[in-house]
Amino acid sequence: MTRDPKSQASLEAVKAMEVGLANNEMDMTKYFTESFAWRGNQGCGTKNGIKEFQRNWQWPLRAAFTDRDYKTDQFLADGEWAACFGHIEGTHSGTFMGIPATGKRVKIPYMDFWRIEDGRIADNPVSVDFASVMMQLGVDVFGGEGWEKFDSGEEHPPKPEGY
Repeated sequence: MTRDPKSQASLEAVKAMEVGLANNEMDMTKYFTESFAWRGNQGCGTKNGIKEFQRNWQWPLRAAFTDRDYKTDQFLADGEWAACFGHIEGTHSGTFMGIPATGKRVKIPYMDFWRIEDGRIADNPVSVDFASVMMQLGVDVFGGEGWEKFDSGEEHPPKPEGY
């Protein structure tokens, strides 16, 4: 399948960044604009610029999870936007969400979207499934009330009125 040049360039920019993260590179300026926005879901926060991204995301993640492997299932690109979903496999070697290191190997599921400007990431909405990671570490943030309980068919969700 042939991609349009803009989509191909966006895809190449994010794939290069992912390799840089996997290689523990410290200089992220070649991948991100200086003022890029990293916008995570609840529990992850929002980071404005490279310094905040490193101090408040990259370094805490590296401290909590070592021996990381990035496993992207699929990349997509459309013009100046690119996206992917996958997971990071890492060893829980430091405190994470108040949970002391367990030495367990965990999967950290994620979905990333990136808007590319001049070959670098300018905007990065992201969703990281910290609830899944915490469950793997023995903490159920939903206190047994997660809707997975309906998946077995043994318990049924309430029906809304009129159904």
